[in-house]
Amino acid sequence: MDLDTGAVVAVTLQGADKGDTTTLDETLCEAGMAVAEQVGREAELRPDQAPKVNVAGIEETVTDKGYHSGAVVKRMKAYEVRSYIPEKKQKGRRNWAGKQAEQQAVYANRRRVRGEYGKSLLRRRGELVERSFAHCYETGAMRRCHLRGQENILKRQLVHVGAFNLSLILRKLLGAGTPREWKNRLGRIVLTLYLLLMCRINQKLCRSRVSASVAKCFVRSRTRLRRPTCRKSATCTPGC
Repeated sequence: MDLDTGAVVAVTLQGADKGDTTTLDETLCEAGMAVAEQVGREAELRPDQAPKVNVAGIEETVTDKGYHSGAVVKRMKAYEVRSYIPEKKQKGRRNWAGKQAEQQAVYANRRRVRGEYGKSLLRRRGELVERSFAHCYETGAMRRCHLRGQENILKRQLVHVGAFNLSLILRKLLGAGTPREWKNRLGRIVLTLYLLLMCRINQKLCRSRVSASVAKCFVRSRTRLRRPTCRKSATCTPGC
């Protein structure tokens, strides 16, 4: 997964009897091939513009502590990929006899993880990667897939992850990533417009009422000012 956009770059299907440390190489290879294909496509479509994908390919990898081992970190260093893999808690000190290259790789990974940049990457991973897992596996009910054969399961998983990436594009363009969210957003827009219209109508009614009352008061004051005063004098008539 790309930690800048939250899009899933590559998907692999692994057996349940395989550990995380044995599957990281295949996942990294698939992601590298996907990035290389995207770089070639951008060079084809927009040769005069700067590519939006990193031309150097994958330079950093961020995982959880289940992927950590000395051999994995050493292989990441051989691939020229900076690893940010938290370590598991271990009792005592490790024996590095005859493992100098592995020791250097583990210490370098530990130093990167404890830095501010490494901590920010791990926080971003927890926000984006775990959210995508929740969408695909929990909300999307991909924890259990009743299909025969790994090939069919992988096809189903690719379609599911493709829909997840499509939701990111729709959220960027329309502000809503799912039809339900778009429906709710549309309902909110209609309700907002209705409330604004009612407020405008109420303001007009209030203004008309105020202007009518002001006009009545003005007319009353004019009639009071124009009404002649009756005084008892010799020139007054009884009909005055």
